[in-house]
Amino acid sequence: MKKTSAMFATTLMLAALGGSASAEENSAHTPVLVSAHRGADDLLTAGLGWEGLSNPLPPAFADSAKPTAAELRRRAIWSSWRGIADLSSSGGYGQLYGALGAVPGREYSSLAKLPGASQPHRVLAQVPDNFDHDKRCLVVAAASGSRGVYGAIAVGAAWGLPRGCAVVHTDKGAGSDYFDLEAGLGIGLDGQLVGAEGAPVFVPEPSNGPGVAVKHAHSRDRPESDWGRHVQEAAEFGLKALGMAFPDAAPFTFDNTRIIATGISNGGGAVLRAAELEGDWLDGVVAGEPNIYIDAPGSRTLYDYASEAALLMPCALPALGLPAPVNGEALCKRLAAQGVLQGETLAEQQRSALAKLKASGWEDAALHAAASTTGFDMWRAVLVTYASAYAGSAHDAHPCGYRFALADAAARPSWWSDASGIPPGTGVQIVDPAAAEDMGITGLECLRALWTGNSPAARAVQQGVAGTHAKLPHPGLPVIVVHGKADGLIPQAFSSVPYVAAARSAGRDVRFWQVENAQHFDAFLALPQFAAHYVPLLPYMYAALDRLDAYLDGKAALPADAEIAAHARGEGKALRVEDLAIPRL
Repeated sequence: MKKTSAMFATTLMLAALGGSASAEENSAHTPVLVSAHRGADDLLTAGLGWEGLSNPLPPAFADSAKPTAAELRRRAIWSSWRGIADLSSSGGYGQLYGALGAVPGREYSSLAKLPGASQPHRVLAQVPDNFDHDKRCLVVAAASGSRGVYGAIAVGAAWGLPRGCAVVHTDKGAGSDYFDLEAGLGIGLDGQLVGAEGAPVFVPEPSNGPGVAVKHAHSRDRPESDWGRHVQEAAEFGLKALGMAFPDAAPFTFDNTRIIATGISNGGGAVLRAAELEGDWLDGVVAGEPNIYIDAPGSRTLYDYASEAALLMPCALPALGLPAPVNGEALCKRLAAQGVLQGETLAEQQRSALAKLKASGWEDAALHAAASTTGFDMWRAVLVTYASAYAGSAHDAHPCGYRFALADAAARPSWWSDASGIPPGTGVQIVDPAAAEDMGITGLECLRALWTGNSPAARAVQQGVAGTHAKLPHPGLPVIVVHGKADGLIPQAFSSVPYVAAARSAGRDVRFWQVENAQHFDAFLALPQFAAHYVPLLPYMYAALDRLDAYLDGKAALPADAEIAAHARGEGKALRVEDLAIPRL
């Protein structure tokens, strides 16, 4: 039997939602926000269904300057689905894999704060009316990237809710709780823009100054070091929510309720960090394309390879036959002048940059997919936010002088529903103090030096990164890792491959599915040029969850390792089930 983990050490806070919401108390007499979602407003799609979710236009606000809490929730769910899943008509969602049927039920929303943390994080439990009382299943869904609390709805909720499992979400201490420093406006628990009197979820320290503070970057809590504890706290909250939903069946405990943790990207890393925690509180884990670092051969931290890619990739791409961003030629010349690259001609310098990337472990499939990450300027966006988070910097003390500015105040009311948690976007831009001089190259060099250098700022960042290093999963815990072999944002060679190898060497029960022609962003498959070359990863996440669930039911063994020979659909074609080649029971 599983043993109960450490006591639930959170502070739960209530803010009014309005509408059908009400306040209830859990066994610790702490108020929690409760709302019903039935009829035209369900748990899984907020009443949007396939038609609404697949629409590229977001659900409209009646008053764009003051959207209601219900409108923000609906749009946050739309945004979370659109940011994770391929919902194009030829992508197969809802036909070859996944389901978008309405799931009525209740939501239990609150804030939790880790002991010693200065800022809370969001937790939100979804309890379907069709909850399976015989199985008593709770899925813990960790948001991907730096997304808000619904950031894994297309992963954990899409699998769990239709099967009668409750699902509890965590934003892992990040999310879209931005704060306008000049206006003194933040985001309330219901997602609406509020002043100090409305108790914003995130209030930075200091709470004034120019621009915008972002929770992931400026909480000063170094949230990534606590990802596993965020997942565990969400599980504890989910059990309490189940007790509130079904008092006659209470208590719901780790001993009598099945706990499965799942997530992709940063969410995948978070559930693997949860897997290392002591105690028999967790029954199984499915981690997709996880951002995970372990002290093992080949493993590299995200900050290391992202800062390397930010400098070398713009120069190297033409050597792969791919277009370079606007600063590509300037970067080549700058790095050659510094002796980092060899060659007199631009073509020689480009080949030198590519050779350096390959020598450091980048594989061809990941390099080709990383062209989009480079073209969309994602490396810089990630590094600016993560450097501040790792250093524990305030909004006015970024190690390289960056800050975030409000570019469009009209977008501010929709921060909570629309923002990804990492600027730029949703009316917030990155301000680079040296961008006008050299197309941002000086800033990129500073960000890289935070990893390679020995300045006080570099040591602060390196110390923060060291706190994110993973340990092995708990002995006896079944873990399935799923990763695309063409992942260009979190290459499996730096993350999953060394993690699985280290776990196996220590006798841990980890299974590994490697998917040919799967890159990092299923949502990009809505673009024809991506759909022609890549397959989605979500089908394999759902299949892995099916296999884990069957194993826990005693109906099947855990799946074997697999190198899955998936085939992209090609131009102008619809995805077919045979293209996916999903391992079955």
